[in-house]
Amino acid sequence: EYNGTKLPQSISIARFLAKQFQLAGRDNFEQAKVDAVIDTMNDAMLKFMPLRRESNETKRKEILEPFFTTQLPRHLQNLEILGKLYGDGGQFFVSKNLTWADLYFYDMMETMLYSNETCLNNFSWLKQNRTEVEKQPRIAEYLRQRPKSTF
Repeated sequence: EYNGTKLPQSISIARFLAKQFQLAGRDNFEQAKVDAVIDTMNDAMLKFMPLRRESNETKRKEILEPFFTTQLPRHLQNLEILGKLYGDGGQFFVSKNLTWADLYFYDMMETMLYSNETCLNNFSWLKQNRTEVEKQPRIAEYLRQRPKSTF
């Protein structure tokens, strides 16, 4: 809720907060790049989440296997390409600056790594991006202090 008005949709809320805290990109074109990265992540999440919610554990493992071996690597390859293209040689997705795309990727991969701890092994740029996010002082502090939970 902001100024008495409720805002639905988690991505809309995240985008709003990113703008409020200067994590959306420094200008309209950087914001478009951030959005392109976010949309690419959402493509992967839209495929993953229904599979992850399968209640039968045996069936869930069976249907997640092709996702992790064929579908997810394509999405991760696209994200690595975007990171290298938009990151200007740095380890963040857009212009060597931390944006909500980096935070969202970190969070998205927490979920996926819980299901398949090796899914990032072939994507060194993406692994380094996560490491750089973890190095941010306030994020590092949060990660040290947050309660451990299972998904």
